[in-house]
Amino acid sequence: MDDLRRRIAAHEWYHTLELAPGVLTPGWYDTRQLAGRLPLPRSLAGRRCLDVGTFDGFWAFELERRGATEVVAIDLLEPEDWDWPAGREEATVEALRRRKAAGDGFELARAALGSAVVRRERSVYALEPDHDGEFDFVYLGSLLLHLRDPVGALAAVRRVCRGELLVVDTVDLGLDLLHRRRPALSLDGVGRPWWFIPNRAALARMVEAAGFRVVDGPRLVTMPYGPGQPRRRPRARELLSRRAPEALLAARGRDPHAALLARPA
Repeated sequence: MDDLRRRIAAHEWYHTLELAPGVLTPGWYDTRQLAGRLPLPRSLAGRRCLDVGTFDGFWAFELERRGATEVVAIDLLEPEDWDWPAGREEATVEALRRRKAAGDGFELARAALGSAVVRRERSVYALEPDHDGEFDFVYLGSLLLHLRDPVGALAAVRRVCRGELLVVDTVDLGLDLLHRRRPALSLDGVGRPWWFIPNRAALARMVEAAGFRVVDGPRLVTMPYGPGQPRRRPRARELLSRRAPEALLAARGRDPHAALLARPA
């Protein structure tokens, strides 16, 4: 147990995972609190499942815990291969490479949990049924924000999804309040792999444009910070801007997301 704690302490974690009774990873986010609030089936018995953009593997292990027959987790381990805008800073790339650590966190968690999840280094854009097979349930979480072509990624997921897709991704609360039914999004694309931040209507439209039918949501949820993410007080200029709802939520240790469940149209 002491060796496990030492190995945990040597890694920068994105997910908070309980790898042994009372032994937690200090993740950037603590998604354990979110799992019970999503339209995620209690039992996935008999289903082949896919976790897209797995990082440390929390959702892949959760799908397995719910009885999935097989769980495949895909990710790109080298940040150089991600969707970067022009003008990126190498320090930002290196910081993400250090956190990703070639997937060491996932491997440590899989070994500690005795998991049979299969991880493949694969881009979401490259998903094809001839190579990857088809899946009864797909989880896609906190990834669309980081993609230059989120609809193209969703269309690739559609090629391999024969059952249900659960999308949980960042939303712009200000746009959501201003435009409840009208699809709208903001564009970042400066220096880091952050691209489009939609309101809920736009998130649903993206999913529909890729060939899915929304059957639940999109519902607002908040992504709780884990012990690895510091909190900060909102700046005055943030509180006077359209981003005030996000700034106030961040001060409470949460990020705004939306969750929706969809099936192939």
